[in-house]
Amino acid sequence: MNVAPLMDGHGRKTPDGFILVAVLWILSALVALVSIYAIYVSETAIALSANDDAVISEGLISAGVELAVYKIISVSRNARPIRGQVAFRMGKASVTADFRAETARIDLNYAPKELLAGLFVALGEQPERAKQYVERIDGWRTRPQKGAEDREASLYRDAGLSYPPRGAPFAHTAELWLVLDLPPVLVERALPYLTVFSGRAEINPAIATPEVVAALPDKLTANAVTTTEGGDAVRVTVHIDFDGGRRRDAEVVIMMRAVGAEPYRVLSWAADIDAQPGPRQRVGLRQ
Repeated sequence: MNVAPLMDGHGRKTPDGFILVAVLWILSALVALVSIYAIYVSETAIALSANDDAVISEGLISAGVELAVYKIISVSRNARPIRGQVAFRMGKASVTADFRAETARIDLNYAPKELLAGLFVALGEQPERAKQYVERIDGWRTRPQKGAEDREASLYRDAGLSYPPRGAPFAHTAELWLVLDLPPVLVERALPYLTVFSGRAEINPAIATPEVVAALPDKLTANAVTTTEGGDAVRVTVHIDFDGGRRRDAEVVIMMRAVGAEPYRVLSWAADIDAQPGPRQRVGLRQ
């Protein structure tokens, strides 16, 4: 910026020109500061709005779970439903909560190997390969014998992996990604039908998906791998539809309690799924 200096009557420069330049620079800095502050305020407002949505969603998810629990325990223990739905509207959102006993899924820790292999075959895997994959799963969940060579651990070392098999029950279905030789595509397909929360070797075909029912091996009697009971573990899938078009999904696994002040405790809570407007996509079945 070029500003001609001001002259007095004797042809001498006056300091007014320098003052004018300083004032203009100060004004420019103030304009920039105001612009930056406006952007900061706008972004802060957006962040607070998103945070408010998250807080509201958490409350609605909790309400959905509570209502599902109430529907389960509102009848005698022997007559409790093993699946159902509750729906309500709160504020500017419509909420549905579907619940289903966890015996609808195959338990990674308790299911017999034949049932797990049957699931892989039902998902398109060859029977012989399915048996090999199940051997690796069984090796992961089985504690090695004391004093004996840990053959399963040596397989992981020979494969160049930096970790051994757990040698204990699966703590999470996501551990299936770590099991030696299992194809990622097969793991991704199988996870929606698996659990670590039912604590039972049997599944309930009345509430299971067709894929789980198809996993039932023919050579085992129905009584060995099926049950008509629901068990104490229940999965609640919550869907929230906000009036503005936003959708939020969550999945909560709870364990019903027979005694104590609280009727249930939370085993797993996945509430990080934020669905955009469009066709409803059901929440991924995860642990």
